[in-house]
Amino acid sequence: MTDDSLEARTRRLHDHLEATAELPIDRQANRWLGEAEAIARDAASHDLEREVVVDRVRKVQRLLSEVDETGHDEADDHLEAAKACCEAILDGDA
Repeated sequence: MTDDSLEARTRRLHDHLEATAELPIDRQANRWLGEAEAIARDAASHDLEREVVVDRVRKVQRLLSEVDETGHDEADDHLEAAKACCEAILDGDA
């Protein structure tokens, strides 16, 4: 059984974005993903109020919407998974 707490979901979001950091991806995509990863790290690693976490995930979602593909198949998979994580978090907290 998976942990579906907000903390676990934000941790999964961050993990997907962090996984793209070491991959050879498009420079422009890297900028968006790097900023999204930093915000997701903050949301996942601090004892924040639910509203603050949700606000940060919305910011991550907006940043990720700027990236269609990264130029690397594995990074594209992580990107799509991160977008799905954002949707799951925001749908569950809307």
